[in-house]
Amino acid sequence: MAKVFLEIIAVLIMTLSGSLGAFFLKKGVNNLEKLSIPAMICEKYMYFGGFFYVLGALLNIVLLRFLPYTIVYPMTSVTYVWTLIVSAMFLKEKITWNKIAAVACIVIGVVFIAFS
Repeated sequence: MAKVFLEIIAVLIMTLSGSLGAFFLKKGVNNLEKLSIPAMICEKYMYFGGFFYVLGALLNIVLLRFLPYTIVYPMTSVTYVWTLIVSAMFLKEKITWNKIAAVACIVIGVVFIAFS
């Protein structure tokens, strides 16, 4: 039971990391006056985004060692749940019923895959 709990926590951290990676890259790009490689190198949020993307990728690799590929890869779609939450909280993006329904379908699909 403890192993399953750790796997669930690892999946949640992996997917949250992916979502935070995209969030910080968006924040960094939005801070740029001109889209260029030198400007991106000087933007601190680009580093945060890269860090979270790498963290998520490393956790994905570790999870693939312990769980079947057919479970780990579909579970990366939980990133969409985090993205919905992060975009609403920090980017003040509008959450519509269509978005909620779409994410609910994703979550239901992940549950079916995880427990099949």
